Amino acid sequence: MKKGIFSFLILLILVPMTMTNTGCGMTTAPPKSASGVSKANVKVPTDVNNLTREQKNVGRRLLDENKPGAVQHLYIISAYSGQVLIYSTVKGKVTSSGKRLSPYTVSEGGGCIPGDPFPVNIGGETRYTAEVLQDDGTYGSSDEYLFWWDTKGIYHQHYIEDGQIIHISDQPIAVKSVIINMELTSKEEGS
Repeated sequence: MKKGIFSFLILLILVPMTMTNTGCGMTTAPPKSASGVSKANVKVPTDVNNLTREQKNVGRRLLDENKPGAVQHLYIISAYSGQVLIYSTVKGKVTSSGKRLSPYTVSEGGGCIPGDPFPVNIGGETRYTAEVLQDDGTYGSSDEYLFWWDTKGIYHQHYIEDGQIIHISDQPIAVKSVIINMELTSKEEGS
């Protein structure tokens, strides 16, 4: 009997030590797979500013995309023929339609609700959401893509979906031909 009580007391002490606070007073155990494997942690090397390469790339992309007067070049390419279907310059940056200035979902009441720990002002009232304000100051999602700078320092962003390849660069690239060149359309007076 004493051994069972002792085991129970040890369990009462150890279980809370493995729990994580998730906000709003709730706790959960660290993530573990169905096979019993725990989440792995890796120490990633950083530079003198304590930033990883990924953090530096994201920061540089945010700075480059918000430079006043920035121009990018958009190419929509057929994944089947390699033909450039559409070309256009882009003033500033391309933005995905899923991006928003407010979250998609908020709590109905004013109190903190488990799973909705972030306060947001909606119509002058404080509501809560589970959505995280992103680095660019927006909510929502973007199409997934890769982005990089080439060895000449030229920025590229590459999307692939549904038979088209969308490529964005901060410098024009040489292509054989373009079916629709948005730059050849003229802006009407008064527009």
